[in-house]
Order: sequence, then structure tokens, then C-alpha cells
Amino acid sequence: MPEGLTNSEFREYLLSQMPKTIKDIRLVKDNLVIYTGAENISDLLNFLKGDSTSKFSQLITLTAVDYPERKKRFEIVYCLLSLVYNRRVIVKISTDEETPVESIVPIYSAAGWYEREVWDLYGVKFANHADLRRILTDYGFEGHPMRKDFPLTGYLEVRYDEEEKKVVYEKVNLNQEFRSFDYLSPWEGAKYAFENEEAK
Repeated sequence: MPEGLTNSEFREYLLSQMPKTIKDIRLVKDNLVIYTGAENISDLLNFLKGDSTSKFSQLITLTAVDYPERKKRFEIVYCLLSLVYNRRVIVKISTDEETPVESIVPIYSAAGWYEREVWDLYGVKFANHADLRRILTDYGFEGHPMRKDFPLTGYLEVRYDEEEKKVVYEKVNLNQEFRSFDYLSPWEGAKYAFENEEAK
């Protein structure tokens, strides 16, 4: 990229090169955010990595965001860095719970573990990933804990049983009722405490 090329000039360049692939490009806090369809992710990333004007050779991270109210509830976020031009770009696609997203491991080998993490925590499937299995949760774990509809307590609890001399999985059992907090300042004291004092 020629020295001094602004973000808006680079935006226009990308739109001119891939008009059918790129849905939109926005400037957010000095970073270009590119929106594309899940079916175009490999083509777009191949272009961004290989094009002499882009040279986004490094995948910084790959993650997901859950928007349960949307039809395509998951937004997959790819953060790229061009070491040659010292420029960052963010690529976003949307997908649902059932439709697999094409794995980008052939383009960025670092994506292997990131895709496993997104699968483990959100349940997003990646097509043609050679080793798509859990990476952070346990082998018998049920569900995907970063989904916004995942219960705060989970489904199972794990403990070591001294009698059986092994790790035991049990359904979550809440032994204590949830307390009702009044959220008053501890310096002012709770209202019910004053009421009890007056009753004496």
C-alpha cells in the first residue's frame, strides 16, 4: 500500500476489487470493519492475505459474539494485521446454530485452536476442520457456556468422590436459596435493620 493512503482510500480500493464479496466496510475507531457473507470468507481472506496492496499476513484472533435475538445469532470476528503496512482490519460474518462456517486453517494455520475455542464455547461449527473438538471445557461437558442462554449454574457439577476414588459428574443442585439483596450502601444500613431496632 503506498505510504500515506488513508483508510477511506483503502476502503474504496477494497470495494473496487471485491464488489460482490464485500457487503459493507465501516470505519470504527481507526480500524476498517469489513462485513461479508459466511460463504465468501475464504475468498475474502485469501485476497486480504495475498494482495500486494493489503498483505494481511497475520491472524491476530478469531472469536464470536452471541446475539440470541437475531435469526443468525452468531457473529464471527476475524482480526487481521498487515506487518508490511502496519494496518489492522476486522472481518465479520454472521451464521446460525446449524450452518457450518468454512474453516480458514488452510489460509491461517493459527486459526485451528481459535476455531476449536469458538466451537467449544459457542457451538459454531467449522466445515473441513481436521480436529474440531472441545479445547477449554471437559470431555463430558454439555452445552456451550458462552451462549447467552446458557444457565449461570451450568448443567453438571464435578467433584472428586473420596469413597469412589474418582471424579464424579452430578446434576447441579443448589443447596441454598438465592438471597434477596436490597443493594443499599453498607454505611447507611439496611432498612429492615432499623425496623427491628424500633420494634424493641
